[in-house]
Amino acid sequence: MNWLLTFLLNALAVVLADRLLGGIYIAGIIPAFLAGAALGIVNTFIRPVLVLLTMPFTMLTLGLFIFIINALTFYLASWLVPGFYVYGFGGAFWGAIVTGIISWLLNLVFRAR
Repeated sequence: MNWLLTFLLNALAVVLADRLLGGIYIAGIIPAFLAGAALGIVNTFIRPVLVLLTMPFTMLTLGLFIFIINALTFYLASWLVPGFYVYGFGGAFWGAIVTGIISWLLNLVFRAR
């Protein structure tokens, strides 16, 4: 049941990021749920591989390269889900940051209960 709450909170975070940013567009509620699921799958399976492969760049930039990896995984999730569009690298970069912050805050609120 814990994964269901995480899935719903990720979908809500993507919808809120869509409302806050101009570089993201979600065509409806179904693409929002699919985007939340795609972000969870990409962050679970692909992101750790990217982090491991780019470890020298991450260490060279003192961890700032992680923001690039987050943007790439966010863009990849949008590529996988029809109805979830990210316009350019800026949309992916800020979308990943805003979605991450909103998801973190929502998890703090709803997991405290």
